[in-house]
Amino acid sequence: MLRLLEIRFLPGETVQVVARGGWGGDPIAVRVGQATFALRRQEASMVQVQPLDDASLSAKELA
Repeated sequence: MLRLLEIRFLPGETVQVVARGGWGGDPIAVRVGQATFALRRQEASMVQVQPLDDASLSAKELA
């Protein structure tokens, strides 16, 4: 959990899954802000997310 906080997985941040590994989907590449990180499935399971509807996304987040 500490590693997630160190790499800026903070409440309210927008997280986007950008890729998944091959067999079993490990690791998972996620984007937080302008940075992209590879997370193991175990780490990713600790991240609580809430889906955003398209109307709530700004043009910057969609770019």
